[in-house]
Parts: sequence; C-alpha cells; structure tokens
Amino acid sequence: MANVTLKDVYKSFGKTEVIHGISCEIKDGEFVAILGPSGCGKSTALRMIAGLEVITKGEISINDKVVNDLEPADRDIAMVFQNYALYPHMTVFNNMAYGLKIRKMPKAEIRKRVENAAKILELSEFLTRKPQALSGGQRQRVAMGRCIVREPKVFLFDEPLSNLDAKLRVQMRLELRNLHENLGITSVYVTHDQVEAMTLGDRLIILEDGYVEQIGSPLEVYERPASKFVAGFIGSPAMNFFNARIIDDGKKVEFHGTTHLPLENGSVPNHDGKEIILGIRPEHFEIVEEGAGSMHIKVDHVETLGADTLVHGHLDEEHSFVTVRLPDIHHFKKGAVLPFTIPPKKIHLFDKDKGNRIGE
Repeated sequence: MANVTLKDVYKSFGKTEVIHGISCEIKDGEFVAILGPSGCGKSTALRMIAGLEVITKGEISINDKVVNDLEPADRDIAMVFQNYALYPHMTVFNNMAYGLKIRKMPKAEIRKRVENAAKILELSEFLTRKPQALSGGQRQRVAMGRCIVREPKVFLFDEPLSNLDAKLRVQMRLELRNLHENLGITSVYVTHDQVEAMTLGDRLIILEDGYVEQIGSPLEVYERPASKFVAGFIGSPAMNFFNARIIDDGKKVEFHGTTHLPLENGSVPNHDGKEIILGIRPEHFEIVEEGAGSMHIKVDHVETLGADTLVHGHLDEEHSFVTVRLPDIHHFKKGAVLPFTIPPKKIHLFDKDKGNRIGE
C-alpha cells in the first residue's frame, strides 16, 4: 500500500489550462473520490496519477517517491476503466491472468492469485466462461479482479459503474466498499455521481472547472459546503438558493422582502447590510401549524416517492421557486399554502459575488 500526494499540479493542453494547481494528500489505505460535473478535469487528474497524461507543472508522489517521469507500468498502480476492456476470446481466468503472464510470473503463483481474487469477487464458478457469457456486473468484477491479482500499491477507478443499470450500481457500490475494507489498498475513484462518492469515499475532492472547491469527508461536505457550487452539487434534490441580506448587526438574515430568519450563534460579524445568497436544503424546511410560521409555500406540484414526498412550489405570492422534502407520504393539493420554519443551524450563507461560504 502507499500514500499519493499531489503538489501544485497543473495541466494544460496547448494554451488551455484545464487543471489549476491541485494539492492534496491521499493517505495510505484511504478511499478518496474525485467528484465533479462532466468536463471539470477529474478524469484528467486521475490519468496524471496513472501516468497516462504528462503533468504540465507540479509534483506527484506515490509512496513518497516522485513519479513525474515514471512510465505507468513502473508506478505500481492498477486502473479500472469505464468500459471493461476484457479480451472477448479469453476466458475469465485468462483475462485475469494475462498481465501476470506478460510479467513471466510462475504458473503456480498466477493460479493462486487468480483463484484468490475470484473467491473475493465471487467469480470462482465463472473462471472458464468468456466475457460474452457474463452479466455487466460480472464483467466489471472480472476487470477489478485483473487489477487485484497484480497486488498494486494503488487502485485507480475511472467511473467504473457508469455503464451498469441502477440496481447493479447499488450492488457494485456495496461490493466495492467491501473489497476496499478487505484489501485496504489506497484507492482513488472518479465519478460524477454524488451518491457513489458519498457512499464510497472516506474523503471527497470536489472539482469545478479544474479548481479544487473543497476536500473533506462526505458529511463535512454535505453539512458545511465551502461554496455555493459545492452546496448545489451535493444533495438531491439540490439546495434552494435565495437572494438575501444580513441585518440587525449580523443577527438575522432577510429574504423575500420581509421574511427574517435568526442566525445561529447570534451573529455573522462584519457583514451587516451585506447582500448574500441564502441556501436551504429541501429536507430542512419544517412544516408547522397555521400561525406558527411566518413563511409560506404555495404548492405547485407534489411528487410522492413512498419513503418521502417532494413538494415543489414558490414562496407566498412571489415567484421564488422552492423544493421541500418531507418524510413519509403527504397529499397536498395544488395551490395549498404551507407555513414553515427553518432551524437556524440549518441555514447556509454564501458570498453573492465569489460564492464562498460566510460564517462559521
């Protein structure tokens, strides 16, 4: 196993800079997910760690050894791609063993490693089959098995579950997490799927347009997003945003004209009168009895999902669109008016121009 360190890593294609100084340390045995929308640079970052892309500036180290000039084969990493990249004419056994045969490893050792990996991945009964006789999930397990037998220092995953259907993705997420817990190999996982990142990663690295927006545990990123971008990207449905203003010596926030919300800890210093962006997650609206709340949502549409209900509407008579997530099943008619409150500790404040988080 090994740690992976990126220090001020930049990547340019011609005059276009696509990675703008990524710095982070991935600890020995840690599972880190690189998360972001399409085109943010996450796969490019992974390919630089693998040695498939030459870095423009900066330093990448694996197990405290700088690998900038090392070929991919010399970095002691194994990569699982989005497509399975299996040899269709070879059996599962031969697909998993091929890399070891190229390295001229003894046959007994090859068989031992392949059989051990097959046992871990529950592929033992499929070793004589060819890829076309396997399901999508089984093929992806073969691709992972091919990496496991190499016993690398680092696993690199480039959106390995994106070709699977929804049910298989859930199953494979659990298998990946169990695999990591059993093997303890340092892993870097690229995805645009926040559910994958939140459930698999010990920590998340969130990218936007090649910049690191935030690095932290899934709960840290969810509960204390460092920017408006992170707040809107993490969480489903997405966070609600409103134009607002800090008032009363930083003790309250005003939005939607006359609506005032108290702020946690009593104040936001040095921001009185400042125009900001107020963020509220859909699940943090609390519907109350009529007269108990000073704010109201007028219902436009209701989605009943079974375990919870999504209410889409707008605030009072204005056009401030809002989505509310309520536990259990609720039946609200279109046009119904729902009073609500917001717990002060669930309020998020962001700078209107820069988008960075305000307050503690």
